[in-house]
Amino acid sequence: MLRILTYHRIAVPTETPSMDPLLVSATPQTFREQMVHLVRRYHPVGLPEVLDAFLRGAPLPTRAVHVTVDDAYRDFGEIAWPILRELGIPVTVFVPTAYPSQPTRAFWWDRLHRALELRSNGRPPTDRDLRATLRALPHDATEEYVDRACVDAGLAPDAAPAPSTVLSWAELRELAQQGVEFGAHTRGHVALTGVDEARVRAEIRGSLDELEKEIGFRAPTLAYPYGLHNALVRRVAAEEGCAVAFTVEDGLNVPGRTDPMALRRTNITLRTSTPLFALRMLPWFADVDRWRHRGERARAAIQ
Repeated sequence: MLRILTYHRIAVPTETPSMDPLLVSATPQTFREQMVHLVRRYHPVGLPEVLDAFLRGAPLPTRAVHVTVDDAYRDFGEIAWPILRELGIPVTVFVPTAYPSQPTRAFWWDRLHRALELRSNGRPPTDRDLRATLRALPHDATEEYVDRACVDAGLAPDAAPAPSTVLSWAELRELAQQGVEFGAHTRGHVALTGVDEARVRAEIRGSLDELEKEIGFRAPTLAYPYGLHNALVRRVAAEEGCAVAFTVEDGLNVPGRTDPMALRRTNITLRTSTPLFALRMLPWFADVDRWRHRGERARAAIQ
């Protein structure tokens, strides 16, 4: 049985005011406390062990946990990885591969946060419903909306904080040499259920190709942006060489029973204090999480 954890950013939200605080999974102190709990009570495993278990039937250790981080934000290299490395915890980072080579490019949610903040005279924007609506739109429509919002706020559509919020390829290569594993997250962090088959294929193939070119290794793994997937997306991902794929659906994973193209992950947010983290790690709490997030799960797993 395997628990997979999902993180995005590790930061103090007030220290990065130009970026969307909703993407912060934990502060550095809380993240360290959570990782210490893993080392003391669980058995962290790496991507090779996950692949061996779900593709070849190799046994997993008791209380196996795999840590994943989405989006390759800069704070992974600056904050999260030093903690993980110190504690000896393996990690897989899923990279939206169009971003490392474009230092002025920012994710649409960070650009939207900045635009809304300017339009509200510096008050922190809190419109979660707008973000949820935009996530549900076709990707290009979302980007166009955010472009207009930036212009209305007096920002250039491609305005991004300096330095770049995403790690560069040179930085990612250095992390790979230190032991970080990487997987595909499409090229442009595109919601794959909202585009046609040709775009799905181009996003997945392009991401895998760029990872192989820049990192030197083609890991057969994909994390669906926003967790969105359906039968077409899973089929194309498999055809492009992905042997395992990661969702944001709650639950535990059992080799031989869980679909390797729809592995479940436990999403960690700022609301997950260290005591709550310890509770959420208990096997039975996976059912509680599934009940709490039942609406999100229905939207993510579009069949």
